[in-house]
Amino acid sequence: MAGGWSRDGAVQDQIEASLEDAVKLARSRLPEGEGSSHCEECGKKIPEARRKAVPGARLCVACQSEEDERQGGLSGFNRRGSKDSQLK
Repeated sequence: MAGGWSRDGAVQDQIEASLEDAVKLARSRLPEGEGSSHCEECGKKIPEARRKAVPGARLCVACQSEEDERQGGLSGFNRRGSKDSQLK
């Protein structure tokens, strides 16, 4: 179902583009390489279970949580296809 001047399937294309952007962002934030035995921020030992679960981990859980908050999240809008972005 299309509305206005949009073609059939345009809404699904926008949803897929938003999902693709979220996946790319999540993958870019994954740690790479060999992990650390101690946190790079606070110096506390990173538990063995975390190092096995998250290969390449360089931060403890507390410091990683703070880092994630600083980086913020997605706005929830696909600005490439958002009607609002075209009106401004």
